[in-house]
Amino acid sequence: MYQYTCLNPIAEIGLNLFSKDYQRTEELQDAQAVLVRSASMHELTLPEGLEAVARAGAGVNNIPLDKCAERGIVVFNTPGANANGVKEMVIAGMLLASRDIVGGIEWVRENKDLPDIGKAAEKQKKHYAGCEISGKKLGVIGLGAIGVQVANAAINLGMEVLGYDPYISVNAAWNLSRSVKHISNVEEIYKECDFISIHVPLMDATRGMINADAISRMKDGVVILNFARDPLVEDEAVLEAIQSGRVKKYVSDFATPAIAGKEGIILTPHLGASTEESEDNCAMMAVREIRDYLENGNIVHSVNYPDCNMGGCDKAGRVAILHKNMRGTIAKFTAVFDNGGINIEDMTNKSKGDYAYTLLDIGSPVTDEVVAQLRALNGVLKVRVVK
Repeated sequence: MYQYTCLNPIAEIGLNLFSKDYQRTEELQDAQAVLVRSASMHELTLPEGLEAVARAGAGVNNIPLDKCAERGIVVFNTPGANANGVKEMVIAGMLLASRDIVGGIEWVRENKDLPDIGKAAEKQKKHYAGCEISGKKLGVIGLGAIGVQVANAAINLGMEVLGYDPYISVNAAWNLSRSVKHISNVEEIYKECDFISIHVPLMDATRGMINADAISRMKDGVVILNFARDPLVEDEAVLEAIQSGRVKKYVSDFATPAIAGKEGIILTPHLGASTEESEDNCAMMAVREIRDYLENGNIVHSVNYPDCNMGGCDKAGRVAILHKNMRGTIAKFTAVFDNGGINIEDMTNKSKGDYAYTLLDIGSPVTDEVVAQLRALNGVLKVRVVK
């Protein structure tokens, strides 16, 4: 019996995918798996028995990735599960920035008692008319699951799209419209684009990437959209650029005291992935990731360990070893099994930075003595007997 806990409300459609072999607990210390959305885990004491954390969403800055890796805890996210919801918000953001729809709505509300409001509206509408987005240039920085969907949707709306991502995956490249111009230098986006939408993860290298220097290289009247992470854009730099006219509008899904209510700022209360469909998709993907890992040892969509998939196990046993990415480690593993009289029938080893994962199918059940010897090896962080 496995136990899991939820640090945030998780859609029932996802939790219903757990089999009868899983039991929900409200106590973190009893859990082998954690499902989380926005709750911060940095200050939590992680239990010894914790095997996996699944973030029902893409960003994982609320999870201590290195701490988990050192403890042999695999952290998953759900890339692409909420992509459509965020994409639709980005498109809405471009429309709101292009035509003063909100201003027009507010005018009608404020003047609802005018006896001839229709005639008055005809005179007033020029103040809210704006421009169309068709024919304009959109720069998409980051071509992951969301960035690709934004780029493709913009192409279908008649926009010219420039995409920048030096680390674009093969899968993303296949899904990207051939009409999107893939560029190798972000400066081209700054120089040419009327709209710039950011879709990169928050890391030390991307924190504050849209700053005064970056904005100074953008064309006058640019619209900046941030539906990725708040700290990617420096608030003060945007406010100064709006005052100078360099930036026409800043559209963000992240309200902060520095920019809330300011002229030229359009804020939404983190609605990007908050649709019922997105939450359902994230929950289902997160539960499937946890089940596949706990039951089969397979890792899919991990952010701190390499992906590794050997399917279901039809051998007598399966052992998973989470370890440091060190030279000579595999030879030590195979020697322990050989000395224990256990034949390795299949094996795969994957690495990701400082960490590695080895999954072995064996011809007879593993003994406690072999497990103890594996755990004692230098660099081994955790040994799991999957079967």
